[in-house]
Amino acid sequence: MEPENQTCVAEFLLLGLSEDPELQPVLFGLLLTMYLVTVLGNLLIILAVSSDSHLHTPMYFFLSKLSIVEICCTSTVIPKMLLNIQTESKAITYAGCLAQAYFFLVFICMDNLLLTVMAYDRYVAICHPLHYTVIMNPRLCVQLRLICLLISTVDALLHSLMVLHLSFCNQVKIPHFFCELTHILQLACSDTLVNNIVLYLIIIMVGIGPFSGIIFSYMRIVSSILRIPSTGGKYKAFSTCGSHLSVVSLFYGTCIGVYLSTAITDSPRKIAVASVMYTVDTPMLNPFIYSLRNKDMKGALRKLTLGTLSFS
Repeated sequence: MEPENQTCVAEFLLLGLSEDPELQPVLFGLLLTMYLVTVLGNLLIILAVSSDSHLHTPMYFFLSKLSIVEICCTSTVIPKMLLNIQTESKAITYAGCLAQAYFFLVFICMDNLLLTVMAYDRYVAICHPLHYTVIMNPRLCVQLRLICLLISTVDALLHSLMVLHLSFCNQVKIPHFFCELTHILQLACSDTLVNNIVLYLIIIMVGIGPFSGIIFSYMRIVSSILRIPSTGGKYKAFSTCGSHLSVVSLFYGTCIGVYLSTAITDSPRKIAVASVMYTVDTPMLNPFIYSLRNKDMKGALRKLTLGTLSFS
């Protein structure tokens, strides 16, 4: 039997993090501050890498691309949320919702794949130092970046095209602060079995697959570091991948935390709050991790700051 009230919806309603009117100014100020810090911090990373010739290496090449992705990922979600709070509106058009879901999928997938490529870069640097410049040549770096972009685009496009074939009921309230794919599928009146199968298959291939690659890379890295005879050599080798390991732990730790929160609680609001960790907190903290734990990056940022002050 066909579901009742089946229609092609014109818009969805994003319920946000809270419906309490007194909390809206606080949420607006907090989210705006976090968004500005995220954009400014990642822009500084990009400028530091591009302006300092010492940072023109594969590791920092991928770091600058990661910073671009972090800005884009956050900009896909937060500005619309700030606009809704400011205008006291929860509405987002059907096309706008699909566009937001598409671009978020592109950038979150790019984030994941770039972290995997950076793990491979650290593996080559530590396990095959004599062949590092030959293996991680500029052509391969560009190819790896393009492959990440291609996979992310195809992944997001596949999901978006499949959502276009779904019908939605009059119940169009999304208990989240952005159009997340799983919540969109839950609102569909038509059968979403194929969508869910494709979703889980892609999670295995694009999520668990790269994560396994990162674990394998660091197993080999740790094995190589333990074979270094001197303590100073071990510390120097590990320090080159400490920042990346911290970012990987933060990214996957928050993703696993959100997944566990969906299993533990039935409250969509609590799940939405937990989702802030990987949509806002992680992009904001990454520049701090790389600038505080990396001497080369700290030096480049210091020179960039001094150069800006002397110019002004």
